[in-house]
Amino acid sequence: MTDRLRLDGQAALVTGGGGGIGRAIALRLAEAGADVTIFDIFPQRAEEAAARVRERGGHALAIAGDVMDADALRTAIDTTAAQRGRLDILVNNAGGVSARRFLEQSERSMRKHIDINLMSMLVATQAAAAHMVAAGRGGSIVNVASIEASRAAPNFAVYAACKAAMLSFTKSMAVELSVHGIRVNCIAPDHTVTPGNQGNRAGPVDPSTWKWHSDEEIDAMNRLIPLGREGIDMECGDAALFLASGMSSYITGALLPVDGGTGAASGWVRGRNGKWTLNEGLSFGG
Repeated sequence: MTDRLRLDGQAALVTGGGGGIGRAIALRLAEAGADVTIFDIFPQRAEEAAARVRERGGHALAIAGDVMDADALRTAIDTTAAQRGRLDILVNNAGGVSARRFLEQSERSMRKHIDINLMSMLVATQAAAAHMVAAGRGGSIVNVASIEASRAAPNFAVYAACKAAMLSFTKSMAVELSVHGIRVNCIAPDHTVTPGNQGNRAGPVDPSTWKWHSDEEIDAMNRLIPLGREGIDMECGDAALFLASGMSSYITGALLPVDGGTGAASGWVRGRNGKWTLNEGLSFGG
């Protein structure tokens, strides 16, 4: 690993770090030398991810808590800074979504989407940035958005609105915090194999319980993705490590898609005959 990717001596906190993309990011940061705090609503997931961080040679702190509890989130950040003597990296990964037509979505559901996806990022960023500014060493904040931040998402309207707000906030913070040497960037995953997407939404990560798609369903999904397959959580980890490290020292306010090209495709789908199609079967190319 090039020295500019190394994070030796740095301290990081990852929200929702016990499973899926958050866990993958935590492990990649640890492999680069960072000490990592795992903040997750499921204690077993937090502890398991922390154990994997230690296996990679890093110090790890597991804190169970809900990102919708602002006081608990601030306390986790303060505890990390106190125990490590610093806080250099924040990854706002925690989020959640449920499919529902907007006209059928309750106010309670809308507020929950906003709290878990948007408010948690605002609270964590404010708390973490305060420590970074006080220390005077700069820092890196990586927000995990979605390609839904920049495209229509019927039945996921509130979630998409939150992710779009996350992208806008990323850009604003990139400018506002630049004077303190704090960089703020976003990654935008799409189809990625994670416990939640396989039905393992709570408790320990257990692949033996996962619900897998049929061959026909997998083929249909893969034809939506220009690179021809679902993403792997560690590929999001790679992108987050890049944005957290010195390799991206002149990058701030950016959105990095980790989507296999689905955002670029913008509705183009590879047909079963291998041709790209748009608008209900109109085909072009060979």
